[in-house]
Amino acid sequence: MTVEHIYIARHGYRMNWVTDDWKSVTGLPRDPTLADFGVEQAKELAQHFLSLPEDQRPTAIFSSPYYRCLETAKPSAEALNLPLYVEHGLSEWYSPAAPGTGLHPRPASASALRAHFPEIDDSWESIYYPSRKGEDIPAVHDRSRELMRALVPAVEERFGGKHKRILLVTHAATVIALTRELVGDRGLPLRVGCCTLTVLQRPQGVRDAVGSWHPKKLADGGHLKDGVTREWGFDNCVIIDGKVVDHHGEPVSGNEVDHPVGLQVHLLPATVQARM
Repeated sequence: MTVEHIYIARHGYRMNWVTDDWKSVTGLPRDPTLADFGVEQAKELAQHFLSLPEDQRPTAIFSSPYYRCLETAKPSAEALNLPLYVEHGLSEWYSPAAPGTGLHPRPASASALRAHFPEIDDSWESIYYPSRKGEDIPAVHDRSRELMRALVPAVEERFGGKHKRILLVTHAATVIALTRELVGDRGLPLRVGCCTLTVLQRPQGVRDAVGSWHPKKLADGGHLKDGVTREWGFDNCVIIDGKVVDHHGEPVSGNEVDHPVGLQVHLLPATVQARM
């Protein structure tokens, strides 16, 4: 059996949008928790999945390693009794780090994050790592395409076709890039609000992991009591001379380096490696 449906959710409303007086639970810069409103949104997302017939619910969750995404995924994992896997390929998008400002943050491993979220199943090793030097807009789309070309067949192979429906919990830019690459339209107009849900269906008989999925819902907020909030799209980006503006990195310490980066081919099943 193949993965037939992919659900993609953006994280809930962030604490740093409510107050500047917040503390990173993980100690990682730019890693806020959800605000109380965002926690409620995450619960509403879980209730939406519970309201679906059992044969339409996701059976596994893959989340960005950022706290706000794991906090968003947690109610659904608990309500549906699902495994929660961490995938760095779903991480936040940062535009290129300005020269001399350091590297962008990278969250901890799945094993380390279990200290905050015991629901995490750390048997899944991330198969993709974005560069800590940042990405321009085409690069985050390239990342999303490469990730999904590997992740979908890896899930099918590793779990023996058990998971026909998976949920990805990630960030606004990554939701958009993933959706565009799965659908096969890099110019697809899309703005994404907090805890909105995109639902994609794979056409029957299609083996390709990207490029032809059918969008059943795009950034839909019908399950949220207060509707769509804090929408974001790539049209929010500041473009100068045809390029997105640089973003400040974070000062690095010791021998901190930008590694690993890209697709971790050695972690993929041999049958998947052969297709890469």
